[in-house]
Amino acid sequence: MEEKQIGSVDHFFGNISVSMIKLTDVLKVGDKIHIKGSTSDFVQDVSSMQIDRVPAQEAKAGDLISIKVDQKVRKDDAVYKI
Repeated sequence: MEEKQIGSVDHFFGNISVSMIKLTDVLKVGDKIHIKGSTSDFVQDVSSMQIDRVPAQEAKAGDLISIKVDQKVRKDDAVYKI
């Protein structure tokens, strides 16, 4: 499947395993994402997301979202939509 970069990791909260992602394109709950960096490389489904601590079903370019991630990520890791 083709992957398209839709953002990058802005911050990671290790104690709660939540990543802040700065988007450059649209992302919806239910989409599958691939997070790739120097030590990160995994695929997961977006089961929920928040914008400014408010649950959202869809986010657009320019939004800073938070999602629960399955593994540790690092600042500037690339986020792709599959």
